[in-house]
Amino acid sequence: MSHSIHRRDFLAVAAGLLAAPVLSACSSSGGQSAAQQASASPKSGGTLRAAFPGGGAAETLDFLNGPTALDYVRARAMHGALGAIDPGAPDGVRYGVLERIDISDDLSSYTLKVRRGVKFTDGSALTARDVLYSLNAPVTLGSLPFLKPPSQNFDLAKARVEDDLTLVLPTKRPIADGRLILCQSTLVFKDGTTAFTAGMPTCGPFKLTEFQPGQGAAFVRHDEYYGLALGGGPYVDGLELRSIADATARVNALTGGQADFAADIGPVASRTLAANGRFAVETSELPYATSLSFGLNLAHAPFRDVRVRRAFKLAVDREAIVKTVLFGHGFVGNDLPSLGFPDYAKEIEQRPYDPGQARSLLRDAGADGMKITLTTGSEVAGLAETSTLYAENLKAIGVDVTLDQRPPGRLFADEGYFKLPFAASFSPPTPPLSQYESTRTAGAPSAFGFDRPDIDELVAKARGARDAGERREAAVRAQRLMWEEGNQVIPVFVPSINGQAKTLGGVRYEPFASFSEARLV
Repeated sequence: MSHSIHRRDFLAVAAGLLAAPVLSACSSSGGQSAAQQASASPKSGGTLRAAFPGGGAAETLDFLNGPTALDYVRARAMHGALGAIDPGAPDGVRYGVLERIDISDDLSSYTLKVRRGVKFTDGSALTARDVLYSLNAPVTLGSLPFLKPPSQNFDLAKARVEDDLTLVLPTKRPIADGRLILCQSTLVFKDGTTAFTAGMPTCGPFKLTEFQPGQGAAFVRHDEYYGLALGGGPYVDGLELRSIADATARVNALTGGQADFAADIGPVASRTLAANGRFAVETSELPYATSLSFGLNLAHAPFRDVRVRRAFKLAVDREAIVKTVLFGHGFVGNDLPSLGFPDYAKEIEQRPYDPGQARSLLRDAGADGMKITLTTGSEVAGLAETSTLYAENLKAIGVDVTLDQRPPGRLFADEGYFKLPFAASFSPPTPPLSQYESTRTAGAPSAFGFDRPDIDELVAKARGARDAGERREAAVRAQRLMWEEGNQVIPVFVPSINGQAKTLGGVRYEPFASFSEARLV
């Protein structure tokens, strides 16, 4: 069976299918989800074809610096992971190449036990030295910020390799949530790796056979993958990841039979696709949802008044965004990040939509009729549309808003982004306390001038508490203060919205799609 990528095939999908109708009529299959249909008669074999928005010629095998979800999905297919966040698991994580993570009683060190029998594609065994090298790599080789939390929380320079399967990591300060940090996005590769190439040894579920930036990648099953010995996947013989920038073309590839899975199809296409009996719309579950947010810069005088900040929070119609922008595929936010994670303060009451109270607060603060520019972009699905609706909400309470929508990919390109008075943003799913320390502690630039040592202290107390009750109390108190006085408006969380054939099941989101357990029927 060939798993080669043919440029002609990709051009047919990406270009020719744009002219095809989005959906063709077909019969219903009884309304079962894709996972239910695939589990009804599971089998091994076949080649799974998945279409993703890519980065064109900028796509890279160096996932440390790959800017798109496809770069990380590709890397997750090739490289083993320490684990994945799973709120339903006993430790809050589902382990991968690690067998377990033990924490010292005083929270000063974490002991990582490597799973015995994990092999690279060159036949060599994965060791604790490889794990330590991989944890250091985001700093030594350079990486995107979301891969750096391990180095920010653990003193990797003082780490000890006790034997081939045991690694001890001292913490920089006592923390109780280190398992979440280690298992969120850490992929492992061989000690000494400096370049990411098609022929490099890897220990993930699939072996790369071909990669063409802007076109796609082809894989075959890694027959010595440790998951097979544990009774798991991969179940498919081959995997093709196709790079198709246009969402309509991705949907057409799915409905036209050129793909089994289409990522990030958006809420509009999902409504139509869901009505087709041969396909299913699958959305990621919490906590795997991206927050859409708006920063109120305290360098801008009106936002220094907490009444103005509260008015801007009360003005946004969150339910309307979920219904009209996301077509029901979203979760209402409460101006706090990390919805769905264990440390999220679900005890705090939902902020209402109250334009009357918002207008009153502005008037009391002397800010009625204030002028402001909202800077936004289309970096993630729904961000520009949410910004437009929010601007209308603010106009309804008397704010003179000008919407500045930057071209795709340009929202954060300006070095002056953090000096903007009012700016849209987004954040991938991250545990709330570690996210706070990496983005808002001690007046970080991304905090837009919000510098609160009292909240910093509460967050540090929560992360360092050995007692679960003490931890929860400090975490909720910190988030209560952010909810009441903070300068972030977080109206909604957007899950990953994907289409797939009902013959496909077992796709996981960690937070991006993972095909290690996927099956075709």
